[in-house]
Amino acid sequence: MTRKRRADRRLDLIAAAHRAIIRHGTEGVHLNHVAEEAGLTSGAVLYHYPNLSELLVDAHHAGMERFYEQRLKRISGMRDPAEKLVVTIRSGLPHGPDDPDVRLLNELGGAAARNRMYALLLTTLYDRQVSMYQSVLETGSALGTFTLSGDSLLIARNLVALEDAYGYRITARHPVIGPQEAAELILTYARTATNNPLKTSH
Repeated sequence: MTRKRRADRRLDLIAAAHRAIIRHGTEGVHLNHVAEEAGLTSGAVLYHYPNLSELLVDAHHAGMERFYEQRLKRISGMRDPAEKLVVTIRSGLPHGPDDPDVRLLNELGGAAARNRMYALLLTTLYDRQVSMYQSVLETGSALGTFTLSGDSLLIARNLVALEDAYGYRITARHPVIGPQEAAELILTYARTATNNPLKTSH
């Protein structure tokens, strides 16, 4: 088996673990669940991941990439801080109540109080998201696009907190809060915090 094929197999197992966690919960998932999702024997899973805990951590980390690495990449080529902020806000919310990446984060959050590694993953993600927002805010302030109502760090923390709160409401199937409504609610705060209309095409 080539090194590339081994790497591909590990990616397949990470995806299978992702599905198994959503189906059985972070603390309820077992090796046989991952094997079933991957269409492999338990031994085949252990060949690539001798430690199930390591596989579960990798699955959680991969699910988090969308909420930092991919967002950062998406806005990196944008020049307008206002556009960057709007896109950052919209891209941090679930696509809908069954969004698998957000459901994975919810599972992780439920287990974090009892697992230090999961708590560290969530804390790291939160801090990186705050830093991402803070960078957009401070760039906008330096360019004169934003007139911040307060400290950039506090505004950034509030934006991430709103993102988390409304994201949970979406996955909990709140009858009047979907992705568009949640984005507009967060943007309402962001407009006040930046003194910018943050116009959107929607």
